[in-house]
Amino acid sequence: MNTLTVKIPPSLDEALAQASARTHINKSELVRRALDLYLRQRDVEQPFVSALDQAGDLAGCFAGGPRDLSSNPEHLAGFGRI
Repeated sequence: MNTLTVKIPPSLDEALAQASARTHINKSELVRRALDLYLRQRDVEQPFVSALDQAGDLAGCFAGGPRDLSSNPEHLAGFGRI
């Protein structure tokens, strides 16, 4: 079995020690199980999808309007005011 050294904050070490005492499983085994569970769950989760990926069909679909809409602060005058 390979060895991996990991630095953890004292609060996490205390929580790990308490879990180890409560379950009668040594800290190394608890960390192995937690890492295994994390990696298996990560494999089945949906991959990251950016906002552009989600709304890609909308990008560039607007026709008309000022050419400098995204860069001219004058177009934001009064924006957000009721």
